[in-house]
Amino acid sequence: MLARETVRGLVKIVGHRNCRTDPEDLICYGYDATDLRYTPDAVVFPADADELVAIVRLANETPFYLIPRGAGSGMSGGSLPVKGGVVLALSRMDRILSVDPENLVAVAEPGVVTGHLQAEVASQGLFYPPDPASLAFCTIGGNVATCAGGARALKYGVTKDYVIGLEAVLASGELVHTGVQTAKGVVGYDLTKLLVGSEGTLAIITKVVLKLLPQPESRRTLLAVFDRLGEAGAAVTRIITMGLRPSALEFMDKRSIQCVEDYLNTGLPREAGALLLIEVDGVREGVIRHAEGIRTLCLGQGARRVDLAETEEAAEALWQARRAVSPALFKLNPHKVSEDITVPRSRIPEIVAKLEEIGRNHRLIILCFGHAGDGNIHVNIMINRNDPDELSRTEQAVNEIFQATMALGGTLSGEHGIGITKAPYLGMEIDKMGLEAMRRIKEAFDPKGILNPGKIFLEAYEQAAVLSKLWKGRYA
Repeated sequence: MLARETVRGLVKIVGHRNCRTDPEDLICYGYDATDLRYTPDAVVFPADADELVAIVRLANETPFYLIPRGAGSGMSGGSLPVKGGVVLALSRMDRILSVDPENLVAVAEPGVVTGHLQAEVASQGLFYPPDPASLAFCTIGGNVATCAGGARALKYGVTKDYVIGLEAVLASGELVHTGVQTAKGVVGYDLTKLLVGSEGTLAIITKVVLKLLPQPESRRTLLAVFDRLGEAGAAVTRIITMGLRPSALEFMDKRSIQCVEDYLNTGLPREAGALLLIEVDGVREGVIRHAEGIRTLCLGQGARRVDLAETEEAAEALWQARRAVSPALFKLNPHKVSEDITVPRSRIPEIVAKLEEIGRNHRLIILCFGHAGDGNIHVNIMINRNDPDELSRTEQAVNEIFQATMALGGTLSGEHGIGITKAPYLGMEIDKMGLEAMRRIKEAFDPKGILNPGKIFLEAYEQAAVLSKLWKGRYA
């Protein structure tokens, strides 16, 4: 609990309306998409970098923990106040500061909603490619903190490929500017790339400089229907190796298709074994040629049919179905465990077969969908929170899923980050010296350990506590 003097200090910085300590307010900022819950000691809503600097300096004097938070849509617990402290809700810092069409650069505050930024730059004929499924409510700051991806990552890359500069508050309360606003720049260490994906453990982002692209001239969206997932996986490999390079290449397994159709009733083929949702963009003539090439290839790989969306509305309906997969799954069970493993794309059929085996062995409902083009698979285990035996079986299943992923040359997280939910498993992927190097970086940036504590790096006793919360009291 914060001392009254500390609360008064926070109120002096942000004002009474923007400092909350009532229990009902604290509850609202103590959970995220993991559905894990921790209660902060206070929530503050800073208006700008100056207020954040003052808050961080106060935290050094008192001290207390600081936990940056965007929209709370994270899937790994990165914004949870696991040790109490003050949640820094950055929703007031929501301005798009500038858009420069000539130099293809935008500057935005961390609270800007990703979809709002995309719409603003699109109105000026520009394009910001990163498109997480939560783009309608997730924020640029959260995207930067986790290095978010999305469907278009196959062709365009992820958030780190578009962040060319940052303004951030260090743990000392000092303001730092990193990167450039030019097309090239190699002066000094690349602190920008270091901070992207650091999940609020190294600094608090206050401004983001983003690279933009010209809006593609044309887009085509195709839906390929397969009877078997293996055929869809083989088609993915062929599409990439043939150089057709779509901007997005998504897949859904049979159960995912059925859940979405029950949820939205959009006309998806319920009997299909797998779907590929494919987008091609670029110059009109090339788009038409590539779309026809992909259609022919999919049919040659066993697709039952390949439909072309004839209008923008039809294409958007297909993407709406894809974005609805995650909420639609709750028709199967009231809660879920969501992982975002990534394997080499050619090994997607192997990992999906292994996931089906793990589901059978542990009597669990496991569904798959995600970014087939880059091998990033969203694995969803649908569970009942009131069944301790099911939670125990789920814990075993997650261990086996991660082991299978690493055996296939994969990674434990493609875009969700580590936070707390993956922290106990970090040693599966990163060796001892790699972890030690990262710890030293954390200590150099945050010697007092006040920034987003209890994330990424956990001691043995902390790992035990996290695992207990995950698999014994996950939804308590």
